[in-house]
Amino acid sequence: MQQIKHLHWRAGFGLSPENWQERQHWSIPQAVDHLFAEADQDQAIKVAIADATEQLPQIFELMKMDKEDRRKDARKMLIVNNSDWIQMMAKGQGSSLKHRMMLFWHGHFACRITQPKLALQQLTVLEQHGLGYFRDLVLGIAKDPAMIRYLNNQQNRKRTPNENFARELMELFTIGRGHYTETDVKEAARAFTGWSSNREGEYVFVKFQHDFGTKNFLGKTGNLDGTDIIDRLLEQKETALFLTRKIYRYFVNEHLDEEKVAFLADQFYQSDYHIGKLMRTIFSSDWFYEPRNMGTQIKSPIVLLAGVLRSLPTEFANPTALRLVQKSLGQVLFNPPNVAGWPGGKNWIDNSTLLLRLNLPVFLLQAADADLSAKADLDTVQKQRRLRTLEAQIDLTVLEKWLGPEQPVQAARKLSEYLLVRPAKIPDLLESELARNGNTRRTLPMMLVGLMSLPEYQLC
Repeated sequence: MQQIKHLHWRAGFGLSPENWQERQHWSIPQAVDHLFAEADQDQAIKVAIADATEQLPQIFELMKMDKEDRRKDARKMLIVNNSDWIQMMAKGQGSSLKHRMMLFWHGHFACRITQPKLALQQLTVLEQHGLGYFRDLVLGIAKDPAMIRYLNNQQNRKRTPNENFARELMELFTIGRGHYTETDVKEAARAFTGWSSNREGEYVFVKFQHDFGTKNFLGKTGNLDGTDIIDRLLEQKETALFLTRKIYRYFVNEHLDEEKVAFLADQFYQSDYHIGKLMRTIFSSDWFYEPRNMGTQIKSPIVLLAGVLRSLPTEFANPTALRLVQKSLGQVLFNPPNVAGWPGGKNWIDNSTLLLRLNLPVFLLQAADADLSAKADLDTVQKQRRLRTLEAQIDLTVLEKWLGPEQPVQAARKLSEYLLVRPAKIPDLLESELARNGNTRRTLPMMLVGLMSLPEYQLC
């Protein structure tokens, strides 16, 4: 059971109560096959992005609005896009594995986006290629209007090259520092001249702005364009190693096992950078389920939030609420701190965010009018006071039905097996309170808060 929990937390956002009852005794091969079959068949994410895109106002409608009104409208729509994506992760709409891969690449190709149309277009690229060939993915990002604007490639022209995108392509997106020179950056920038976007937010190649001259990049000479630069980078085995290290840190362990990384990187390179094949190898390997790799990773705010909402099906009256929670926890979709993305790991935790994390179940259940009393000292924290205003409706009927026959203490132990990747002792205070109360349904909110507020719940 612990291995199944580990797999679904690393390859997704945990399991819903219904899925846990169904899958807890599955074999690892069966569970891995199901994750990839679900990703192959998934159309829900694509359909949701298309539907959201259709709801955006047309360009001629926007032109009728003044500049400030356009900005306000864009902010509102971006908040809706943000909320929709989180809730799709939480509700299991579409493949969990595909969502998790999209989230990983969202951090890898970190890009601050202020326009809803550009956000949806970039999500389309991540959805289409997140488990496919990395060449298609990185080429899609190179032509993505949000990235073009974020890294100023619309200013990259024949007579005045802008090196921003070319530099980050190498340093952060593909080969990593130490494997290219400043001359390579300059030559790559020339190759990407003219890769731009128009006012409608579409990729365009501006021929008269492109440098068609001879370039020399990583030892290759010719009339190279951006596609040639990407192909040349992928020819370098250092690129496979750089990407595999990052994937290993995110999905397996922050502490690298260089022997395993080298093996995976070689397979990744030989497969022509097929992401899905690499991920299947990782999730199918015995070492992925070694104790040192299970329950040792701090959940990112998005993974934590999606996982909580998956266990506690929640409807929010206002999409702004989900963005408020993200901001309070330190990770807002479409708004990374910089082009390097979110640092992750222990950086997710400080005095403020830890308190918020531990009390997130309290805020959600209070917002849903559950019978709970919060700790008095939390009232002094402004962010937490704002979180108390969340309007939410939580449906606990599935958990109530599942735990119904059990006495409260036994129900809490059963709930602990479901919620915590690593076994943890039920707090004595909680257990004694449950022992005095014979009603599992009435004490369920207390159980949830007691278990989901444990430090162990912060780990996956």
